[in-house]
Amino acid sequence: MKIVGIILIVVGLLALAFGGISWTKRETVVDLGPIQAQTEKKETLPLPPIFGALAVAGGIVLVVVGARRQ
Repeated sequence: MKIVGIILIVVGLLALAFGGISWTKRETVVDLGPIQAQTEKKETLPLPPIFGALAVAGGIVLVVVGARRQ
């Protein structure tokens, strides 16, 4: 449980720091044999600050509970 708690804390802090997850998606627009045209789209998955705060709080709870069981 401690490892899951640590992962939740890290993910929560990253969500608070960056506000979301971004990635670039490539799409082939034209494919005519040897001639290809591609486009890149930047997509973002916004994460609200409450998600980050809840993840950090849940991670702390899991780490504390895991430490008490040992």
